[in-house]
Amino acid sequence: MGEVYLAEDTRLHRKVALKILPTELAANKDRMRRFEQEAQAAAALNHPNIAHIYEIGEGGGVNFMAMEFVDGVTLGEKIHGERTELKKLLNVINGDTNERE
Repeated sequence: MGEVYLAEDTRLHRKVALKILPTELAANKDRMRRFEQEAQAAAALNHPNIAHIYEIGEGGGVNFMAMEFVDGVTLGEKIHGERTELKKLLNVINGDTNERE
């Protein structure tokens, strides 16, 4: 629903993933509500395969969600690019950090 960019938190000197809700979507109350629900749901979870939410806000008319930046391949890349075995993929999804590399 949004576009994700690599950014830097200049106060804490760390990389973050910044999810931006496009202006045309933010004008839609239902889309804005879903964006906030996504942030609340992710913030309520603590799992090694779910990025931590640092902040949700608005600046200069842009609605954003700042979250943990996790370097590596996406699940889609792992599934389609590496032709990984299903058992190994399920281990990644279930949080077996030995399988993430």
